[in-house]
Amino acid sequence: MDTREATGLTGRTVDLNSDLGESYGTWTLGDDEAMLGVVTSANVACGFHAGDALTLQRTCAAAAERGVVIGAQVGYNHLAGFGRWSIDMPSPELTADVLYQLGALEAMCRIAGTSVQYVKPHGALYNTAAVDARQARAIVDAVLAYDPSLPLIGLPGSELLAAGEAAGLPVIREAFADRAYTPEGRLVSRQEPGAVLHDPDEVADRVARLVTTGRLTAVDGTEIEVPADSICTHGDTPGAVAMARAVRDRLQAEGVSIAPFVTRSGGRSSGAAPDG
Repeated sequence: MDTREATGLTGRTVDLNSDLGESYGTWTLGDDEAMLGVVTSANVACGFHAGDALTLQRTCAAAAERGVVIGAQVGYNHLAGFGRWSIDMPSPELTADVLYQLGALEAMCRIAGTSVQYVKPHGALYNTAAVDARQARAIVDAVLAYDPSLPLIGLPGSELLAAGEAAGLPVIREAFADRAYTPEGRLVSRQEPGAVLHDPDEVADRVARLVTTGRLTAVDGTEIEVPADSICTHGDTPGAVAMARAVRDRLQAEGVSIAPFVTRSGGRSSGAAPDG
């Protein structure tokens, strides 16, 4: 299934997403309320890499109230590492873990009057599934078993999106506003200097170019093609809200429409894009 055909994306329209619901107990990470006024899709943690039950419930309720589409951000079951340590999990266990997380978030969505609208792996699971065909297929198997109409978000050209397309899932190509890229179109490891970008104006310029031309500059100075249906700004990045607002304002100034991809594809969402 062709990605653009699956999502119904045409012209200069893009989704803005962010990782939310990642606070835990008395430990607060990010400003979810402010970010929900900027983004059109919320990748909500499911309790394995971050997010306690009450945080997830409140995040889903706030997103539903703001008309922001909710996606399940599934990850490795490792709170201590914030899901950013790769784990060589057997496929059946990984599939079951993804299903478990989907079910947990769906309960919180249901009482908020909405539902899980898409699936996005988090952190190390996202990066591993980009290159590991076995783990990518384990994630796809979970989504197929749960709801084969759910779109799956991943890096363009990744094993995850290839497996999703082969299985008939709608797939969404994602680019990152605040992350540096390798010449191969992968994310620079967070262990490397310069992997995370922090200047809102620089990031806004970069994203505007990416959305309007499909190209960006890799860390070695080469120009690479990065087709993107959705742009992510990490909610835990310092200054994340200011960065997301700068990106949104710059895109709109360039004449780019901001809308959730689920609504545009005729999916299950009935929520309107936030006013910003």
